[in-house]
Amino acid sequence: MSKKVIQAMYNDDDILMDAVKEVRAANHHIEEVYTPFPVHGLDKAMGLKPTRLAIAAFIYGCIGLCFATWMMNYMMIEDWPQDIGGKPNMSYVQNMPAFVPIMFELTIFFAAHLMVITFYMRSRLWPFKDAENPDPRTTDDMFVMEIALDGNEDEMSAFLTKTGAIELKVTEKL
Repeated sequence: MSKKVIQAMYNDDDILMDAVKEVRAANHHIEEVYTPFPVHGLDKAMGLKPTRLAIAAFIYGCIGLCFATWMMNYMMIEDWPQDIGGKPNMSYVQNMPAFVPIMFELTIFFAAHLMVITFYMRSRLWPFKDAENPDPRTTDDMFVMEIALDGNEDEMSAFLTKTGAIELKVTEKL
């Protein structure tokens, strides 16, 4: 099912922020905002929920720490214990100070790599995916706000022009 959206273009991020606040205050639904760079506070102005990626990063780090502990215990204690520099090789606890850098590195390794994979899956950024930006100028210097239309095209056009939009375009959103 396709529906109509109006795309309002702005040339300044401060004007865009004020326009987003006005549109939200008027109880209109903002579909998406496209910007050439991250705009601080835009997520809060749009009313988006906070991200849970930090929780995922913590869990991925814990997985990396557990993997490092298991791996070092298996390799250095159970499978092939060696006397390296006179350190005892009969228990993991006695060797743990030497293993701390490895545990740290694998924690960071797992958190970083799994976060990249999670970000791409969550954002649906697959290899060879076509760009979804509505106007090529949004990658350079323009800001676009898409708002759902409910048959009130003229009224919405006048409202968005009043908020500082320099260009308006009505399109079908799939």
